[in-house]
Amino acid sequence: MWRACEALRTRPPGARACGGGGDVPYAQGQAPEPRTREYFYYVDHQGQLFLDDSKMKNFTTCFKDPQFLVTFFSRLRPNRCGRYEASFPFLSPCGRERNFLRCEDRPVVFTHLLASGPGPPRLSYCGGGDALAVPFEPARLLPLAANGRLYHPAPERAGGVGLVRSALAFELSTCFEYPPGAAAMPSHVRWQGRRLALTMDLAPLLTAAPP
Repeated sequence: MWRACEALRTRPPGARACGGGGDVPYAQGQAPEPRTREYFYYVDHQGQLFLDDSKMKNFTTCFKDPQFLVTFFSRLRPNRCGRYEASFPFLSPCGRERNFLRCEDRPVVFTHLLASGPGPPRLSYCGGGDALAVPFEPARLLPLAANGRLYHPAPERAGGVGLVRSALAFELSTCFEYPPGAAAMPSHVRWQGRRLALTMDLAPLLTAAPP
């Protein structure tokens, strides 16, 4: 890129076991203990949420209900429940229901820049609109040379750093400035008439061990 809840589910608890996240067996809606249900999800690099065992993962099969998405992602936290921690590193609890999540890159994917209105701009993530958004911090954008992707601060409970969806990243990349000598990575960003040095402070979070 650089330089260039229950009633809202699409299907009921299934008996089909599948290998998700490292071929770990599970069944959607399984009950490991009385009155407890477990479900398994996957979020892709576009911020689309799917049941993990969906054979086809595209816009048609992803979850779209805003109420469900806001509930799911607002409760997201590191998985420290003692189950599936390695394969599904994040958990969105809902009462006695455990919703496990694995991701293609990061659990938070920023999809839209909310710049209209009197307040400061914000980045919205994972289909939640205004209800799932963080303040936009242009100086803390992190372009990563290893994969050509762009990252931005995210809620601490979701790992502290989120991926910027490719279409939005391409739009924001036009604001980058590069140092002399045809450097591969930008050093500054221009935003609302200001020239800001990129802090690169998110880099350690991307190289740290999973939460």
